[in-house]
Amino acid sequence: MSNEFVDRAEACYQQSEQQARHYFTWLNEQMITKEYIQALTQDFKEWQPEHVHGSSSRAGWLNWSLPNRKSITATVETLKTQIAKPSLRTPREYIQWLRHAGKLDAYLQRSVSYMYMRDLGKDLTDSRTQLRIEATVADIKKTLLRPDKDQTGSFANDLSWTALYRWSQKEGVERAVIWVMDKIKLAAAMIPEGLSAEHAQRKLIKIIIGVVQHVLDELDEDTPLEERTRRLDEAIRLGYSYGLTYPFIDDLLDSTVLSLPEKERYSDMIRTALLTEAVPELEQWDGPNAELVRYVHSELSEAFEYIRQQLKPERRIKFFEQAYVFFESQQRDRIKELSYAHYSNEDLYLPIILKAASSRLIVRSVLSAPEDQDFELRTFYYGLYNQLADDFADAFDDMAAGAVTPYTYYLQHHEARPDLINPYELYWAVIFYLIHQVYRADPQTREIILDRAINGLKRRKERLGAEQYDEWMKRWTADSAEFHQYVQELVSRADDVDFFDKLLRDQMVESLKRDREEQALFQDRVEQTREEIRSQLPLAPSTDEPPISELLMQTVNYSLNGDGKLLRPILASVMGVHEYGLDASAIAPLLRSLEYMHTASLIFDDLPSQDNADTRRGRPTLHRLYGSGTAELTGIYLMQRATEEQAALSTQHFGAQSVLQLIRYSSRKAQDICMGQSLDLHSKGEQLTLEQLNTLCFYKTGIAFEAALVMPAILAQVEEAEIEVLRTFAFHAGIAYQIKDDLLDVEGDGDVLGKPVGQDTDNQRSTFVSVLGLDGARQEMWEHYCLAMEALRDLPRQVPFLKHLAGFIIHRQY
Repeated sequence: MSNEFVDRAEACYQQSEQQARHYFTWLNEQMITKEYIQALTQDFKEWQPEHVHGSSSRAGWLNWSLPNRKSITATVETLKTQIAKPSLRTPREYIQWLRHAGKLDAYLQRSVSYMYMRDLGKDLTDSRTQLRIEATVADIKKTLLRPDKDQTGSFANDLSWTALYRWSQKEGVERAVIWVMDKIKLAAAMIPEGLSAEHAQRKLIKIIIGVVQHVLDELDEDTPLEERTRRLDEAIRLGYSYGLTYPFIDDLLDSTVLSLPEKERYSDMIRTALLTEAVPELEQWDGPNAELVRYVHSELSEAFEYIRQQLKPERRIKFFEQAYVFFESQQRDRIKELSYAHYSNEDLYLPIILKAASSRLIVRSVLSAPEDQDFELRTFYYGLYNQLADDFADAFDDMAAGAVTPYTYYLQHHEARPDLINPYELYWAVIFYLIHQVYRADPQTREIILDRAINGLKRRKERLGAEQYDEWMKRWTADSAEFHQYVQELVSRADDVDFFDKLLRDQMVESLKRDREEQALFQDRVEQTREEIRSQLPLAPSTDEPPISELLMQTVNYSLNGDGKLLRPILASVMGVHEYGLDASAIAPLLRSLEYMHTASLIFDDLPSQDNADTRRGRPTLHRLYGSGTAELTGIYLMQRATEEQAALSTQHFGAQSVLQLIRYSSRKAQDICMGQSLDLHSKGEQLTLEQLNTLCFYKTGIAFEAALVMPAILAQVEEAEIEVLRTFAFHAGIAYQIKDDLLDVEGDGDVLGKPVGQDTDNQRSTFVSVLGLDGARQEMWEHYCLAMEALRDLPRQVPFLKHLAGFIIHRQY
């Protein structure tokens, strides 16, 4: 490793550490003089009238001012809205309440202003920043107040992949968004036990959004469309590339997933990459974490190289310097042990100041943003405020994990170490520094910082409960008791201090957690139902049938025993039993009929006169083993057997009229499938239009999905309007399924697919890939995925299974 790289990195670290030391020295002096208490008390008194209405006999020394006639009227109106405020509310209900109470604009104004301060490092006194804030508030308000069909009252639709893809279409960045959605999904699947997958995803998504925000803030109406698209595309990819370090460097090294020797080896590899600007090759890595480490190494290497290539030469040094400061400060903080009693205050706080500041400064260097000294100073000093607030909120979890933070270390050692700085006291000194030194006592900035501080304590109190919260706070407020009594009075009485990003954060975590649970349930239900159906499929010859039938039974069962996905009967089973409450044994004939029809269609599809396929479901096709004639007879037999199964449905369970309606519907769909196969057969060698492709694949694939949804609905006597929604969902899901098949035929693994790849090209068949190209086909697939998901909003009930079925369709590898 070149000494030049090491010396330059260390020099940067020492320079940053010196700046942090000056900052900490100033704060330490405040811990001695307590000057910040008087200033903050005055700040709170000026802040108080907007948030605390009425007076308190317990306030005593706080000198609450007597309200005049105008403020009495305002107080009465406030009390009215307080009474009307719902105690148990969904996010949608809360937003509507804010609107009716006349509080929504102020709520969004402080929320967006805070994000501009924290994430973008902006000065709120800047006129351009104010215009940007107003525009952002208007956009968010418009989104929040639009009609919504989500029965949970959450922001699930706004946080969904569908919403993200719709945004990408408006901005022309579909390729980047498809790429990042696939990346995020794979990263989430690789999160090991011992790490929170929901919080890892949230952090990753937050970083991506933050990087995109930086770029959006620099764009204006005069930016050419092509440049806007290019820069947003880069921002999405850079955001993921940088954000990946949080779950797979910071969180991974903080966890117990890797052993100590593995952590040392992994840390050395990261440090080498930052010092040499090249990721070292991964040597032999054995043990239970081998697959994880290989994935992380591959993904981080790709991300690292993308960032490196995007950086201009003059910005590359800046990026690697800041990245080294961030990583090294994290490492020095990470290796501390809670049991060690001799860390100095500087040992505890300097690395925190550095990592909190550099994590945001890196974003600017990643984007090659213009130099802005004021931004760097604001960001440098702001980081400690956020870190101390986060560590305070996580103190219980950190203590349980044995992690060293200023709070856990103080709790462990302050009785024997009176020299230790109380981090909660330091937190208020930092707030004072930000308001008066960094933001020059700007009233709006002061308002937002104090709102945030009180809101953080209110949220903590809500989580712990009043009694436990009071006991918890006693540990931190023995010094400066009068000031902290004042603060706690404000915590109890203040209103209108909550923030949209916290609501959104809670919703995102809840949505990701629910999605993960539903995904696990989806997979379990698919596997369980698949095994149940598979056991019912094989046929045995009747004793009164001639011996010649044994060969036919053999070919039938050979076709049925392949490793098929059984998606159609599984879908019908889930909808029939779990959504419509039908008896599982009563609809068993329907499930068998669906798979018999599907298997028959595959037999015909594979024939030499059709696709002339050699393998299906990982085995030789039927005609390769038994000849085309026998294969044709087997297909005909299965089609007729499907009709017999449907006729065997119990009229006692479903009624003769429903069974007859189902058989009539099934017959029409079988005819439609034949029409689709005919269209496919006669289109070989022709270049089809997109419209023709959509029609073709609906007849070939979508109809089967429709049948699996509609047939149990017919038996359950579901309203026609709901059946129409199911048809719409099936139409788009079926097309998405076929597009994915076309993509897999080009990009898939034949061993995983169970059939050779490249068959469409060999058969001179038009596909979505041949018509639209790979990227165009992916965009068309996502368009139909979105249309399918949007159709589900019109269902009178939530059906998570269908949501995850659509996700499976577009993400499957077989």
